Amino acid sequence: MRQGLSSEEARARRERYGPNALPEEQSEPMWRRFLRQFQSPLIYILLFALAFDLFAWIQEGAHGLPVESIAIAFILLLNAGLGVFQEYRAEAALSRLQDLSAPQVWTYRDGTLARIPSSELVPGDLVRLEAGDRIPADGLLHEADGVLVDEAVVTGESLPVEKPAGEEVLSGTLLVRGKGIAEIRRTGLESTLGRMAQMLGGIEAGETPLERRLTTFGHQIARWVLALAVVLVALGLLFEGLDQFNRVLFFAVALAVAAVPEGLPAVLTLTLALGIERMSRRQALVRRMVAVEALGSVTVIATDKTGTLTENRMQVRDLDTPDPERALRAMVLANDAEVGTGVGDPLEVSLLEYSREQGTDPLTLQQEYPRRSSVPFDSARKFMRVTVEEAGRPVSYVKGAPEVILNRCRLTPAERKDWERKVAEHAGEGYRMLALAWREGEGEQDLEFAGLVSLWDPPRPEVPDAIRRAQEAGIRVLMITGDHPATALVVAREIGIQSARAITGHELQSLTPEALRQVAREINVFARVAPEDKLRLVEALQADGEIVAMTGDGVNDAPALKRSDVGVAMGQRGSDVTREVADLVLQDDNFATIVTAVEEGRSIYENIQKFIRFLFSTNLALVLLVMIAAFTAVLLNARDDAGALLLPLTAVQLLWINIVADGPPALALALDHNREVMRQPPRDPAAPLLDTPSLRFVVSTGVVKAAVGLALLALMPQFGLSIATTITVVFLYESIAQLVFVYPARRVNVPPERNGVLNGIIILSIGLQVLTVLLPPLRQMLGLTPMGLTGTIAVAVSVLATWGAAELLSHVRWRVNPSPRRVRAM
Repeated sequence: MRQGLSSEEARARRERYGPNALPEEQSEPMWRRFLRQFQSPLIYILLFALAFDLFAWIQEGAHGLPVESIAIAFILLLNAGLGVFQEYRAEAALSRLQDLSAPQVWTYRDGTLARIPSSELVPGDLVRLEAGDRIPADGLLHEADGVLVDEAVVTGESLPVEKPAGEEVLSGTLLVRGKGIAEIRRTGLESTLGRMAQMLGGIEAGETPLERRLTTFGHQIARWVLALAVVLVALGLLFEGLDQFNRVLFFAVALAVAAVPEGLPAVLTLTLALGIERMSRRQALVRRMVAVEALGSVTVIATDKTGTLTENRMQVRDLDTPDPERALRAMVLANDAEVGTGVGDPLEVSLLEYSREQGTDPLTLQQEYPRRSSVPFDSARKFMRVTVEEAGRPVSYVKGAPEVILNRCRLTPAERKDWERKVAEHAGEGYRMLALAWREGEGEQDLEFAGLVSLWDPPRPEVPDAIRRAQEAGIRVLMITGDHPATALVVAREIGIQSARAITGHELQSLTPEALRQVAREINVFARVAPEDKLRLVEALQADGEIVAMTGDGVNDAPALKRSDVGVAMGQRGSDVTREVADLVLQDDNFATIVTAVEEGRSIYENIQKFIRFLFSTNLALVLLVMIAAFTAVLLNARDDAGALLLPLTAVQLLWINIVADGPPALALALDHNREVMRQPPRDPAAPLLDTPSLRFVVSTGVVKAAVGLALLALMPQFGLSIATTITVVFLYESIAQLVFVYPARRVNVPPERNGVLNGIIILSIGLQVLTVLLPPLRQMLGLTPMGLTGTIAVAVSVLATWGAAELLSHVRWRVNPSPRRVRAM
């Protein structure tokens, strides 16, 4: 029965029946993805301008090359190519995360239990199921031990249903209690709810609140800029006449495109995708992208102890028993771990290992005393009971929390007090305590006490440092555990969590909401806590304005995880239902990974602020330069060599600066690492995208770049340069200045680290800008002329001077006020 299928037979059946999943959706063809890049109101305007220019060129006899049309078409194609590249990178990152988050199941293959993706299940497989698991495919229960299944997803029935051996279980339903072994009958599209295989663990890549805020922000800017463009067209026609309509329209459209950071949503999506991919490499699997934003604001981490703060490597250190034979039987028989495989709860596995060390054969004992009935462990009851058959009569074995078991045993007051003293002593040394008992017949009362088990679960060596880093970052760490209060306090102090005392779940239940909020402010260790207590704690913390990350692994932890700001599920020991509601899954069940995820979340937001500062600084500089120069030209009636109104940059030049010079550096900023963010306090979730320091940077640098551009426009003719050469100098200055200004834009709240990709892109981009003057085809397309030595020196001096000033100011601001955000009291 427990042999299962052989690997060869499983392979043959998979070829016959296919994977246990729905067919994957075909990816969008490249040509359609490319065309979608043109679905933007601003791009529509550019396409209209391109068509209008081509029409005018044909009407005028199609003499020579339509240089402006070619330039606009080239820039549009380049912009579309960048958009496709960003989409591809983001989707590739999400696709790899989908593979990592695929649900796993325990199944018998070649006579042993193996952990495999549920998509590899085939009819005939034997699957081990336990509380919290989703049924991966339709099957028939061969073994059922207290199995209770929630079938609401299929039948709509709200109450769970008892499932004895021989009954069918359906894919997508939830095992809420007990354990069992099911033989798979139908998989994939043939199962009742095959689509659940893809839904479990799938990444929800919907638009995050940050993306929605940026979209709204961008639309507001777009409306103002388009209104400005309309005014420009009207004024241009007034001063230039209808015969210059084409040129005026091009210029107004180009200014609108230059002023609106239309690439911002794409860069944001890529930044989030690359960030969650980095998290996955560090064992933190993001299921909902909204969690990335929330992680940067977390002020409290409420974490389990066992397996998260400790190694979950239980070792029995002592067995204090008046009846060793009965105690060992209780350890083996009241046990749901798989003998000889290491599969099951680590505590129960350690009990089997200890019994073997004491000369007991667990498998022989379980076969000699077959199980007749059982009551599975429940966090509310805090014990489990198994009734077996001994010499033709029923005998019950119970194990659970000492305070619960002692109250069910037939002990004198003195005996109970003596055992309670031993529990307190061992718990005060950091041991996890477990009580054993038994009785004749079936039941859980009037028990004979069989002894105390002391278990040691050492703290993870990396946890103290992770807790210290979290506390330095302004984050409180709370321990919430089902262990004895004394055990919880000892472990908490060993790893760096300080608390005056440990509050128990029983004490929490008697507190009013106001008293609970006060306790949540002052106490950092909570013991003997039930899942419903976790939910109340989360609500109390949130009522105090905290942003809470909560960990959980059991079926009943789901409400607390769902209510928290960032729900964190355990990837190794967590149930399917907790992973479904969680925002983040720890693949190594390690607390240090939560701190790593917080660091990555803060770093992502830091990078978003960087490219917002970078893009808006450039846009503001171009708008100010063009608007001030245009109004000055109108007032002075300044004209170029062709007699048209003198403007500092042409439409094509504006488009080149905004799209070609802006895009690659903004992408490279997504790769910045910001390890120093953990020395900053949590980010206020209500803080604006452009906070006061960022707004000050955008305005000051934008004004400086515009002012220098205007100064070059006024001074270069005084040095004998022609109007065309002067415009070339202004163009080259603005395009290179905005590239080097990416460095001061990186200095937001922490000192930036070396970014080799960014440095390479800046060098290549500056080289490309220089080639626009040196290469005749590019020079002709952009309407530039050779600058000569005077123009070259003017550009070099202007770029170095403004860049140096920006670096100096940003260094001074950062040194004087390195953290403009609020500081929270610990």
